[in-house]
Amino acid sequence: MRVRTNNVPRHFAYRYEVPASVLASDFDWLDEDEGGDNFFKYRGVWYHLSEFLRVADGGELETMGWEGYSADSFFSAVVIRVDSDLESLVCGLALSGDQE
Repeated sequence: MRVRTNNVPRHFAYRYEVPASVLASDFDWLDEDEGGDNFFKYRGVWYHLSEFLRVADGGELETMGWEGYSADSFFSAVVIRVDSDLESLVCGLALSGDQE
């Protein structure tokens, strides 16, 4: 597995910073009082931290320093590492096998 990243920290965005059309179409499952400041944009797509699953203990992604993932396709996933200050995160794109 290979992870592409530029290792640039991204700050979380507040709900009011996400375009209303994106909230209505992609985050309609979140109540208005939910979500807070856990939004971020990566590769032109908005994400919410709650969409990510914790990586497997002792797995390859954890060994590489990643903390969470969200499946992007059958062969790829967006991976994240939240900084210790809990105000920013680093994102990457994990590619498996022949997709490198």
